[in-house]
Amino acid sequence: MNEPKSQVYAKLSSSHTSAKKVRIIMELIRNKDAVLAERILAFHPSKGARILAKVLKSVISNASTNLNLSKENLVVTEVFANEAPTLKRGRPASRGKYSPILKRRSHVIIGLSGRNK
Repeated sequence: MNEPKSQVYAKLSSSHTSAKKVRIIMELIRNKDAVLAERILAFHPSKGARILAKVLKSVISNASTNLNLSKENLVVTEVFANEAPTLKRGRPASRGKYSPILKRRSHVIIGLSGRNK
């Protein structure tokens, strides 16, 4: 049958890193326990891992505060990063041209649910 939809979410809007870089790290924590996912992210050296760790900490706090769920019984069921509006900057290039610089951003969303017993 279908898996139950996540009960608790946290979202970070307009994170200053591209969605492509965050998606690489997301695969490491998808369908893992929340405690294990925190440990994985704590020891990963990338900026995307630091961003995901902050959002994961927030969603765990939301689950324990709003729904009285224990941290040990939570599973990361949904993780995704969508592209946010891109900041468009530029610099002059040779022969009077304009060279664009695209500063990409992303929206990061993590969903947790209680473990089925």
